[in-house]
Amino acid sequence: MTEFDADLDIDPALAAAVLEIETHAAAEGWDRPARLFALVDTAALVEREPALAAAMGLDEASAQGSLTPVEQDQLAPDQPLEVALQSISWPSGVAGCAAVVERLVLPPDADAEIPDDRVTAEEFAREHPDRQEVRIVAGATRAGATYCALRLRAHDDDQSVVGGADLVPGLLELLGATLEEETEE
Repeated sequence: MTEFDADLDIDPALAAAVLEIETHAAAEGWDRPARLFALVDTAALVEREPALAAAMGLDEASAQGSLTPVEQDQLAPDQPLEVALQSISWPSGVAGCAAVVERLVLPPDADAEIPDDRVTAEEFAREHPDRQEVRIVAGATRAGATYCALRLRAHDDDQSVVGGADLVPGLLELLGATLEEETEE
């Protein structure tokens, strides 16, 4: 499969919503807490909430085949996003969800040196001379589509944002799990 063929598998509505969130997060700057967004079908939003849709500048023509991000209340500051996601489930009217989180990343050759203890590992990452700060915006839909946008602090411009369907698989898996229907036992 060529890179072009892989792009055909990307849900354009999800990619557009993730990139919209990334642009919004970039405008607010760095050193922000993790954030969570519900992704709702824009056409359904226009139909159910016409006043809200009008206030957002949405109409039936712009609504077809798009998702609207709706920011949720701030997450608990003392709880990592990955832990918070384990207790979240979305109502059926939510088509997908997205998260924004900033992380430190290290080069692959540093993997063997990372301590096992979480607190020590975080300190190691903060002090590593080759660390990079990255903002991750990851989204998933109930239909199984995923998309991520990454921006390095060292290359903080719109042209340097990297996007793809599976750039942060662990986070995408956690987001997808929040969208799974609960079955009664």
